[in-house]
Amino acid sequence: MMRIAQAGVVYFALVFGAGFVLGVVRTLWIAPHVGTRLAELIEMPVMLGVILVAARWTVQRLSVPAQPSLRLGMGLLALGLLLVAELSLVLGLRGLTLEAYLATRDPVAGTVYYLMLGVFTLMPLFVGRR
Repeated sequence: MMRIAQAGVVYFALVFGAGFVLGVVRTLWIAPHVGTRLAELIEMPVMLGVILVAARWTVQRLSVPAQPSLRLGMGLLALGLLLVAELSLVLGLRGLTLEAYLATRDPVAGTVYYLMLGVFTLMPLFVGRR
């Protein structure tokens, strides 16, 4: 169980760290030129690659067994940490309530973002299989 918890934390840290850096680049340099929606949509394929590489690396490096319940546990823990960190940072930095944050999400980019959260959660199930 400790290995799964460690894997979830590592997976979260890798994806969150990359997402944080990409978010800064998106907000400061891309969005002013193409708009928020397009900037977020441009970022999504890059984040998909980050998620894939981070999941594969974590599963292999920490030897996470291919048992679906363990891999799903890793993904769910990482998702929980990601939501807590992201909501804490976003709400704290922007001074928004959760309701206001959800109301300001772009309907297209927001939907893709929520789908990506699902991909993030499930990716450990699909990587590192032989």
